[in-house]
Amino acid sequence: MTIRKCETMSIVTAEHIVLVRQAVRKQSVALGFNLVDQTKFVTAASELARNTLDHGGGGSVHLEIVETDRRTGIRLTFEDQGPGIANLDLALTDGYTSGNGMGLGLSGARRLSNEFEIWSEPGKGTRVTIVRWK
Repeated sequence: MTIRKCETMSIVTAEHIVLVRQAVRKQSVALGFNLVDQTKFVTAASELARNTLDHGGGGSVHLEIVETDRRTGIRLTFEDQGPGIANLDLALTDGYTSGNGMGLGLSGARRLSNEFEIWSEPGKGTRVTIVRWK
């Protein structure tokens, strides 16, 4: 896999969530994603950016344009140094919420992405990587 472009953005205020959404939309349009795929990936990015801020106390996202021999896509890696997730299986269950949300953040982001990977350790933080392929 080749990385064509990489950008890191901080997520420490609600305004940063908007900036993440805008950057993901801009890159998905530039790569020629159709409107449905743009919307899915922007929504997934928004959910994970919100989780990074609300549950992780802030962090960052690495936006990469990635290529293989056959396809091009966008890979987003959200990272925080927050409290971590004690039970990943439970956190990935539709309807589970540790706050006031609808419980669709992690599970929704997983459904809206082509690839989804999560690592979390209590007391050390969380890292979520998603990819959407063109």
